[in-house]
Amino acid sequence: MAKLLYHITMSLDGFVAGPADDMSWLGSLPAGPNPVVERVVGGIGAVLMGHRTYAPTTTAEGRVYGGNWTGPVFVLTRDAAPTAGFTLVEDLGEAVAAASAAAGDGYVAVLGATTARRCLEAGLLDEVLVHVAPVLLGDGVRLFEHPGGTQVRLEAVELSHAGAIGNLWYRVA
Repeated sequence: MAKLLYHITMSLDGFVAGPADDMSWLGSLPAGPNPVVERVVGGIGAVLMGHRTYAPTTTAEGRVYGGNWTGPVFVLTRDAAPTAGFTLVEDLGEAVAAASAAAGDGYVAVLGATTARRCLEAGLLDEVLVHVAPVLLGDGVRLFEHPGGTQVRLEAVELSHAGAIGNLWYRVA
């Protein structure tokens, strides 16, 4: 059975994208192998992303994970134009069911803060893997934002680092 994994890189100050969804800061991160990334990408059976993550500039001309992964990609959206290689789905439950079926026993990598929050609120998110980057953005899209606040308990699965990048892997309690 597939597990839903929120998989994201975050700045040290808690942002997953800069102002106006800017992702250019990712290109300035220290290069080098990260065994956790390699292991998790190898275990992904499908990807579920939101509309803002789907934007062509974010998906690098139709590729996710910089082209290091190929497979079924489901986009939770109501108003995007279809692109080859992406399946557009309007309903969260239907999108998760389709991605889970496609993933089999692998992970459904959830990309995008809003989509991850919606999955968490619906009780569908199983794990969170955050790669903490040595950069401060000061503003942008937060890793997790819930107006009015909420508390989500997480249990550590694996805590490690690869050079200057911290890997924080948790199970949703």
